[in-house]
Amino acid sequence: MLVVFLLACACSANALRVGVGIADVTGPPAEIGFMGYANFEQTGHGIHLRQFARAFVLADDNGGKRMVFVSVDAAMMGNGVRKEVLKRLKKRYGELYTENNVIISGTHTHSTPGGFLMDFLFDLPILGFVKETYVAYIAGILKSIFMAHSRLRPARVEYAEGEILDANINRSPSSYLKNPPEERARYTYDVDKTLAQVRFLSPQDKVLGVINWFAVHPTSMNNTNRLISSDNVGYASILMEKALNGNNTLPGKGSVVCAFASTNLGDVSPNTRGPRCEFSGRVCDQQSALCSGHKERCFASGPGIDMFDSTRIIATKLFDTAMKVLSEPGEDVTGPVGVVHQYVDMPKQSAPPYDPITEAFNNSAKVSGCYPAMGYSFAAGTTDGPGAFDFTQGTTTSNPLWNAVRDFIAEPTKEDIACHAPKPILLATGRARFPYEWQPRVVSCSVARIGGLVVAAVPGEFTTMSGRRLRRVVAKAAPSARRVVIAGLSNIYADYIATPEEYQAQRYEAASTIFGPNTLNIYLHKYAELTEALVKGETPEPGPNPPDFSDQLITLVPPVLWDAAPWGKEFGDCVKQPQKAYSHGDIVAATFVSGHPRNSIRHGHWYAAVERLESEEDDAWTVVATDADWETKYIWQRNSKILGTSHAEVEWEIPSSTTPGTYRLHHYGNYKYILGGIYPYHGFSDSFEVT
Repeated sequence: MLVVFLLACACSANALRVGVGIADVTGPPAEIGFMGYANFEQTGHGIHLRQFARAFVLADDNGGKRMVFVSVDAAMMGNGVRKEVLKRLKKRYGELYTENNVIISGTHTHSTPGGFLMDFLFDLPILGFVKETYVAYIAGILKSIFMAHSRLRPARVEYAEGEILDANINRSPSSYLKNPPEERARYTYDVDKTLAQVRFLSPQDKVLGVINWFAVHPTSMNNTNRLISSDNVGYASILMEKALNGNNTLPGKGSVVCAFASTNLGDVSPNTRGPRCEFSGRVCDQQSALCSGHKERCFASGPGIDMFDSTRIIATKLFDTAMKVLSEPGEDVTGPVGVVHQYVDMPKQSAPPYDPITEAFNNSAKVSGCYPAMGYSFAAGTTDGPGAFDFTQGTTTSNPLWNAVRDFIAEPTKEDIACHAPKPILLATGRARFPYEWQPRVVSCSVARIGGLVVAAVPGEFTTMSGRRLRRVVAKAAPSARRVVIAGLSNIYADYIATPEEYQAQRYEAASTIFGPNTLNIYLHKYAELTEALVKGETPEPGPNPPDFSDQLITLVPPVLWDAAPWGKEFGDCVKQPQKAYSHGDIVAATFVSGHPRNSIRHGHWYAAVERLESEEDDAWTVVATDADWETKYIWQRNSKILGTSHAEVEWEIPSSTTPGTYRLHHYGNYKYILGGIYPYHGFSDSFEVT
């Protein structure tokens, strides 16, 4: 999807109104698989950082146009979620917000609940569709848009940017080197190092909201993590919001909203130490990502001592740069708001190939899209999260045994095999029909604008060079465009988009480029068409609607049957108390008798809180931290599935800024009675002193 904001003086800044909103979208925090690493064993057991939706509504009172951009702390966005959001927006606002002007982008964190995409391959590692995740995302996204709509006020827009070093690396550098040397010579690095920032300011220059785009995978939290986490970009958002709302503001409760949204992050990793062998510590073979030891995996790690520390370091780099950019003068963004949108059936598309050297389309030739398919190297995973079995990067030959397994599921045609070459097809997802569609064929593409600022919102993960080509194509199609930004993983998820040259190397990103070697060429041509239509004020054909599988969805996720407290205990009882006194930097912990957290998502509330005693006489306590804060962890475990007993551990690492005083840990939840009904409970620990 492409959102285009163009910078050109065409209307008064007073004609623009902006509203911002933030809402909790946290999915079920226990016993639901995470979307991202495709690891069946990675199921949730609590919360590290809550998920939020951050909405930005722009209204051009001169032209009567509106647009909505929502950045969601989720792996990506699915058509089913967006479709339901639009349906409910229509009930409240009529035709004000439609598929033509609403863009919903996932940050791409790999540590949040899945089961909401309604494409079988994507929901398979989560054991199918999960209604709790689906409803949580819809409710939170809607609430953020409602809030932004209600807060519309006169505003102006500025654009600025800054450079961030040592926060990202290319995880497939050998693929990047396949791109033409003349093209690579235009750029200093093999990943984008620029943070692009759009900020919304009141007439009094008060910051209302900020959108930052920086190319990095939110995979600082690795595939051993079991706690919901918005990862590096999510924590950067919280840091910036606290800085602008006041450090005592609880996450999700401030009036200033700051997003770190996804962009062309396809081949970009935050694990800056690079790939090393699991046991020996030696640098991996970069081409195949292989190690010499028996069953020794190759994976990359971040700059910290563990994944939490790495997340903090990368997030802090993003935050520091964003705040520095915010303090510097920006470019005024003025001009009309406009949006165009089209659904595109990718296998039916043909387009002229694009020459990255001349930066022109060869209109004397045509290339075509393929039915979706995944290559062998897809199963090898990446150095951020290695795959399974004996699959390796760069595989361009097939295996008869795995082909037999593939053909049992769905057999590719001879045309499919030829179309995807040199990719050997491991899964012919475009031919699979049981139990329903495995991957999307129809994608959602948009172009929006504010004057001369252009943001390209795409339905997948563009690699570094793919994104660079897209920005150049859009800029050429809109001659007045001064800035172009890509917003990734928007509206529908259609995997990766590698360049045709990178496709030949068949590393993970290329093997996951599902519409074949000409995928990027088709997108480039389509977005050029849409951008030209927007500039001319034309409305493109809507295109074919994506199919609806909502009545065919299956799930193997077992429901919560009942909860029970151990003999002699009640829900909320603190069975392991904290010590009597702590100092800054210490970790306070307490354990409570708990119900299953899937009994209630508790949006806008929390499962765990830290409270400070304000008045002993009145027994008045103030919440100073929740399970959305960095310093806390809410960890849930089922003791016995048969008996239905559980416990929850609440941890708080005391920040150095904590005011000395009396504190306690508070746990909230809901339990499911064996004879029916769900009931709330709460309990708190003994008080303790922070000195």
